[in-house]
Amino acid sequence: MTPMTPTFHDRAEDLVQRTGARVTRQRVEVLAVLLAARRALTHHEIEGRVNRGAGMDRVTVYRVLEWLTSHRLAHKIAGEDRVWRFNAAGDEPERTHAHAHFKCNDCGEVICLGEATAARSVPLPSGFHPQEIELTVKGQCAGCAPAAQRRSRAHVQHRH
Repeated sequence: MTPMTPTFHDRAEDLVQRTGARVTRQRVEVLAVLLAARRALTHHEIEGRVNRGAGMDRVTVYRVLEWLTSHRLAHKIAGEDRVWRFNAAGDEPERTHAHAHFKCNDCGEVICLGEATAARSVPLPSGFHPQEIELTVKGQCAGCAPAAQRRSRAHVQHRH
């Protein structure tokens, strides 16, 4: 018999509990949505995915997201479109981290890449101490790159 795999809600509840703060249905629900997501989500996308029965309106979702980011359970990523995106920070929120994301220039999708070890070697002036490093790699995602390559080849073929 295999042990039961923890659900996203189980993981979310455990992570919120580790902060020492009160475990609320809203915090667990929003964090579970972020843990389940394969990419960073906007406030609007998160609002659409949370259980409406959990009693969450737009303001509650906003406050929970702010709480999650302040407790390092989620990352808040600024988009060039002036829309914030959020993703789960992982299982070690208490650790100071260097984190990387990939943003597709075509479709705007943002995904988490994990720890950015190369960013840790950035030289800082004497007396400066980093607390957090955020790195965004921009380019084309796997879904957009083939389309861009087809457009490029078509453009070259029409030039002859």
